[in-house]
Amino acid sequence: MSTIKEALYRELELKIATAVEGVNFDPLIFRTLDLGDTYQEEVHCLFETDHEHHVGIEFPAWFLSPHGLTYLLKWDRRSQYSFILEYGVYYLAYKGEVIFPVEFTKRPRYYGLKTSDGVRMNTLAIYNQDGAIQTAYSNECAFKEQGRDCKFCNINATSRAYGEAEGIGWKYPHQIGETVAAAYKLDGARHFTLTGGFVAERREVEYYLDVADAIREHTGLYDFNGTAVIGAPLDLSIIEKYKEAGFRTIATNIEIWDKHIFRAICPGKDLESGGWEHWVKTLEYEAEVFGRGKVRSNIVAGIEPKDSTLEGVEYLASKGVICFATSWNPNPGSALEGHRTPEPEWHIDLYKKVASIFRRHGYTFDEIYDCYAAPITPIHDIYRIEDESLPIFSKKADAVEVA
Repeated sequence: MSTIKEALYRELELKIATAVEGVNFDPLIFRTLDLGDTYQEEVHCLFETDHEHHVGIEFPAWFLSPHGLTYLLKWDRRSQYSFILEYGVYYLAYKGEVIFPVEFTKRPRYYGLKTSDGVRMNTLAIYNQDGAIQTAYSNECAFKEQGRDCKFCNINATSRAYGEAEGIGWKYPHQIGETVAAAYKLDGARHFTLTGGFVAERREVEYYLDVADAIREHTGLYDFNGTAVIGAPLDLSIIEKYKEAGFRTIATNIEIWDKHIFRAICPGKDLESGGWEHWVKTLEYEAEVFGRGKVRSNIVAGIEPKDSTLEGVEYLASKGVICFATSWNPNPGSALEGHRTPEPEWHIDLYKKVASIFRRHGYTFDEIYDCYAAPITPIHDIYRIEDESLPIFSKKADAVEVA
């Protein structure tokens, strides 16, 4: 088993490196891949994570390493990592030297369906692997109108680039309810995240309540294992309504832990939601309402010093909040487009330290699964590697037993 773990940790480091550096390839390399039928295509739910737009050209959403880790595909022509296609097999390479063959993830069945009013379900909820689906009810953020977008965010730029081409627009509660029901029934989905750009809190809470009602109606489930991603409400009593509506977990993304950098990078969140102190207070209150380990936040890792990020993760963990620190991707269309995120080694070290904090505070895999929209982060991987819960461990054990 130690050999498997060593191989998995090597693949994990490559996963983080390719997420930071991207992968270089000719967009036409996928012309013979059965995207949109056999294999899952990328749908721009919220952000463009590739390092340039590719409107009208489909890419796969994810790819798999030999030992079963799921990599998010990020295209960057400058990267020294690349895809090579030889005799129908795709390989990940570094500086032209093959590292390993890759497979792309299969398309979920609900992606091929439409709602009762004719909207394609793959535009309503994306499949984030391992049974998790996510809906962005609106692909725009109100901070745009005020000139107060978060500097790292490209939600509005992504909407402008892909909204018409991919048919992405406002989602109605009944459409979401039908889509969640289909994903749960046909593809074994078991977790739903509802998110979107910043809107007025009264409008937000009413909409989330309507969506929860629609999901319960179409799935027949009261507890549909949902995460409500919200901005920090000025009226904290609103938070109780999300729990009453049936959401199991809640998320409020603070983005930056250093309060001074927060003010500069997230001007809208600072001015419209009571400032950094109120965001922290909101997270602490959410933990009181929903319970320890049922609240998630996120820090965009790489904009502030590592010690500051770890201080935030540690503090929030002590308060019952699971705060991830995901690698900053200088997204196209954001105010920080063209900047550099730290080197892969910086992020590798950070992920290991964040996982250590979570485990030291006693957070379980089920808790970090339930509160995160895409349960295939390096943190989830570290848990699975250490707990030997990835499918590769079962396959190895079966092979030994047969021998």
